[in-house]
Amino acid sequence: MTMNAGRRRVHDKLAALPGVRSVRRPIRHGEPEEFSLYYVRTGPESTNPLVIIPGGPGAASIALYRGLRRHAAAAGLDVIMVEHRGVGMSRHDDEGADLPPEALTIVEAVDDVAAVLDAEGAGTAVIYGTSYGTYLAAGVGVRHPGRVHAMILDSPLLSADDVDAVRHAIRRVLWDGDEPETAELAAKVRRLVADGVLTPTAAQLAAGLYGVAGPDVLRRQLDLLLTDHDWLWGAVGLGTKLFFERKTPYHHEPDLVEHIGYRELNYGAEPDGGPLDPAVAFREIATGDADFVGEPYDLVAAMPGFTWPTVVISGGRDLTTPPAVAHHIAQLIPDSVLVELPTAGHSVIDTRERAALEVVMAVNAGAMHDLPRRAAELDAAPSLLSVRLLVWAIAAAAAAESAVPSAVPRAVRHVTTW
Repeated sequence: MTMNAGRRRVHDKLAALPGVRSVRRPIRHGEPEEFSLYYVRTGPESTNPLVIIPGGPGAASIALYRGLRRHAAAAGLDVIMVEHRGVGMSRHDDEGADLPPEALTIVEAVDDVAAVLDAEGAGTAVIYGTSYGTYLAAGVGVRHPGRVHAMILDSPLLSADDVDAVRHAIRRVLWDGDEPETAELAAKVRRLVADGVLTPTAAQLAAGLYGVAGPDVLRRQLDLLLTDHDWLWGAVGLGTKLFFERKTPYHHEPDLVEHIGYRELNYGAEPDGGPLDPAVAFREIATGDADFVGEPYDLVAAMPGFTWPTVVISGGRDLTTPPAVAHHIAQLIPDSVLVELPTAGHSVIDTRERAALEVVMAVNAGAMHDLPRRAAELDAAPSLLSVRLLVWAIAAAAAAESAVPSAVPRAVRHVTTW
């Protein structure tokens, strides 16, 4: 893809926003050809700025997180966000052509963070990563340990072997029903899988919905599917996909960088033949080669050498990067603090922003060891308005659909409910 006139207009508009800057970076390591890597800095400048690294790969930073940065600035936080190479404003070379696949690696993205700190004259920073961004954050610790003042790992990844923990978690919760709140859910899931209704990809939607909306809302959706009311599931699937993936220019652009997840982090692991396998779902949505090549770092070996203050955040309902992974990381990093939010799902900064910013302020105040005692308070912090509206819309639509007599033709029910 090249930068057309419409994309150029959006690019120029974003480039004019306060705090948006760029730094010249090599397209390929060790070669002279360069491109402009964009980033943004907002809030009152400080000695140790907060670098926030989103998930993905594919999530942009500059346009997508304007609200977060505004709230962080109001809280007195100095925030830097780097537009990941191959995404959004950092997608193109100087001729407007897409960056080549060989330019898009975890190591290069990690070095980009250090280059931005250099450009800003920031010797050290608080590095906050969420989901895929936690691997980049930890990568900064591996390659540039002198740049880390403190670290916050939200819904973290650890290694290419995480898929085993993900399989165990999703099956324990949604297949075996080992959690008290999911015993009834699991029976419905098993029936829907047996009937061919709940495919592996749809099961990942169910897992995400469980995390963000909770078991009661998911139960309503499954009940509708069991009674052949499936239009709402399709609508929820589309809405949730747009909400979480935001596949729009300058917001979420996974097409160039998705191979990082597959090639370097084993997103498309070999299926194990069991139910609800996330690897099957990832392979279904891959647009290119889904084969794993190898990780850039051995974090299991590296994390015991992390000497800076570290907070690990885990959602109790996270079936994407489940609590078992966060527990392992907290055991690996000396003197780290594990903060567990029992009713939170994946990526607290994206769904419970206020709680995430409270964690940051505690780290800045040197009070991170108080955070586990504040877990209930943080878990009770309200979700983002957009998340609350999504949950409300799902629940309201489910209630309306349930009230429609099943004898009414599906097409009429569709029009009536909308």
